[in-house]
Amino acid sequence: MKKADRIKLVLEALNSRYPFEDKCYLNYTHPHELLIATILSAQCTDDRVNIVTESLFKKYPTIEAFAAADLKEMEKDVYQTGFYKNKAKNIITCANQLLERHEGVLPSSVEELTALAGVGRKTANVVRCHIFKMPSVVVDTHVMRISRRLGFTKNQDPVKIEFDLMKTLPKESWIRYNHQVIALGREICKAPNAKCELCFMTDFCPSFGKGKK
Repeated sequence: MKKADRIKLVLEALNSRYPFEDKCYLNYTHPHELLIATILSAQCTDDRVNIVTESLFKKYPTIEAFAAADLKEMEKDVYQTGFYKNKAKNIITCANQLLERHEGVLPSSVEELTALAGVGRKTANVVRCHIFKMPSVVVDTHVMRISRRLGFTKNQDPVKIEFDLMKTLPKESWIRYNHQVIALGREICKAPNAKCELCFMTDFCPSFGKGKK
């Protein structure tokens, strides 16, 4: 089967299975809260982040409050998300940078977002997708794993995978693909072993029956 035909079948199957799957798994009310939640999500589950941010966003209700936070106290506040020293430092620095460079308003460009402390391309693209509704490819562990299994990329590096997917997938499907593949990864295409017997794409998935790539 030609790759173009397989891409078409995959997108059609995802649209059929997850027609309205465009949710954000991180809880937030204000744009800067999504930025902070995504910084905290590095090497941490979304469920754990949501537990931490429930009280964190009440304690620090504004960007100004985050910017003025005490480092040691912030470390305690985000301890449960892991790598808490770096995350606490980056959150406070990032908040100050937003105030100094952007008057407290999140920028929309990848370049400006990734210039903020603790913000990589994944975090920047999450913000672009959910806050600005701009077509972006978010490469989290699910997108990385499943895109390799589907044969859309052979790379391991998240940035290279992002650019592979940007070349492979039609731009209008980028945001939906992000969310659909996360849903697929949570339900069926798990790590390390996929539940291939439950999958709806067995006829055109090159990794059918393997599940460990």
